[in-house]
Amino acid sequence: MPELTIPRELLPRDGRFGCGPSKVRPEAVAGLARQADVLLGTSHRQAPVRNQVRRLQQGAATLLGAPEGYEVLVAVGGATAFWDAAAFGLVDERARHYVFGEFSGKFAAATAAAPWLDAPDVVDAEPGARPVATPAPGCDVQAFTHNETSTGVMQPPVRTDDALVLVDATSAAGGLAVDLTQVDAYYFSLQKGLGSEGGLTVAVLSPAAVERIERIAASQRYVPGFLDLGSALDNSRKHQTLNTPAIATTFLAAEQIEWLLASFGSLDAVVATQRAKAASIYDWAVERDWAQPFVSDPDARSLVVATVDLAETVSAAEINRVLRANGILDTDSYRKLGRNQLRIGMFPAVDADDLAAYTACVDWIVEHLAD
Repeated sequence: MPELTIPRELLPRDGRFGCGPSKVRPEAVAGLARQADVLLGTSHRQAPVRNQVRRLQQGAATLLGAPEGYEVLVAVGGATAFWDAAAFGLVDERARHYVFGEFSGKFAAATAAAPWLDAPDVVDAEPGARPVATPAPGCDVQAFTHNETSTGVMQPPVRTDDALVLVDATSAAGGLAVDLTQVDAYYFSLQKGLGSEGGLTVAVLSPAAVERIERIAASQRYVPGFLDLGSALDNSRKHQTLNTPAIATTFLAAEQIEWLLASFGSLDAVVATQRAKAASIYDWAVERDWAQPFVSDPDARSLVVATVDLAETVSAAEINRVLRANGILDTDSYRKLGRNQLRIGMFPAVDADDLAAYTACVDWIVEHLAD
């Protein structure tokens, strides 16, 4: 097909709408460049880098409203590594998992594969819906996914019994509301709402989660050194990591958190802005006869990842091909979901005006593909 050139006046100022890695603010990258000769290529055991880890820990605790007594752990490796670490160091015997997409299923797969644990209790919901949280007799962990990145469904965590509540917040942290009194481990990678790169996990831990980590670490259970949450916690208390961290990632995430606090003042204010951005996308989809929100329950529709189904007569693949050729990136549906769908990252770094420009560009493409 002939190439379509979107009029310049329709284009967003920044064309990055990916769901991970997501947009990194240019101002944060410039800040890193200004400090590169002090931070990059130096020991992570020395004050300049440890100060960045402390900055990240303190910023995360402030933004998320960590209650008194909670600790902030920083571990090398993304959420995939943390799932294995949690299977070793946070689950005593059995976990319940609420599974409603690709990422919520991965932690369940990790505990299912662990021969020292009992088979997990898995509560499933179809992609596009969310499961209902209930008490889980016989389980010492309840595992939630605050935002299912693959489907654009959010599920606020809630405490229903005495089990530890572990929440994967990789695409939720910094963009969705959370009550950490309901949570024992709120953990997340940094390459989505935290506007950074991958390779690290931050976990905000309750005293009960800290006690569980320390007790298991002192037991006879074998734990690989890289996945030892006891060692990670000891190092985090010194504002460092067990292994050499990605220093640029640490800096960029700390920059993003400080920008959120300076720009919005609180997580509640960030969430209000996210709600308005999300409404603009979902309302746009409802108003088109060739589009509709994938998630039917309005209360379950994500404020950070929008999924929009298209009619059979409109090809999402062709729309995304034209968008990419015009510098608008990464709004393909999640590959394993296999739907004719747009998936749009609306993380805090993404401007509302750019989202409006994105939808205008899609409208223009659909009109011109039909010619």
